[in-house]
Parts: sequence; C-alpha cells; structure tokens
Amino acid sequence: MLTIKFSRKGKKDQSFFRIIVLEKTKDPFGDFLENLGFYNPRLKESSLKIERIKHWLSKGAQPTASVHNLLVNQKIIEAAKMKVSKNPK
Repeated sequence: MLTIKFSRKGKKDQSFFRIIVLEKTKDPFGDFLENLGFYNPRLKESSLKIERIKHWLSKGAQPTASVHNLLVNQKIIEAAKMKVSKNPK
C-alpha cells in the first residue's frame, strides 16, 4: 500500500519536511517513489505539487494524519481534519 508522508530533513532544531510517496513499510529516509514538495513548520511555508498529489491520491495512496491535515489546510482535498495523536513521554 502506498502512503504520502513526511520525511524529516535539516539540522537540529531547524527541521523541515519533504512530502514523499513510498510503500507503507519502507523507511522514509531511504528510497521513495516521488517527492511531492516540502513543508517548513518554523516559517509556516510550503510548496506542493498539487497535480501530482491528486494523481497519487487517485491511485489509492493514503496520506498520514499530519499530511492529511496539511492538505486540508491548503484546500487540496475537501475533508474534515483528523486527530493526530502524540505518544506520551
């Protein structure tokens, strides 16, 4: 099954995220099928390839909860936001 998820990049305390498509069981730091853009949470900026995201969603790729909420904020998909759970420390 294909997923659309974040892959963390950047230095310590200066992270940004690539949005990538890959097989669900693979490591997001290894090989991936396609880079769909990036998201910088510090500056609240993002650059997304909207046509390619819609293409992969039509092929059956499932976004993670965080990516789903980002796509809803950017108005790429019409849906309700998902609850993102955080692990307790």
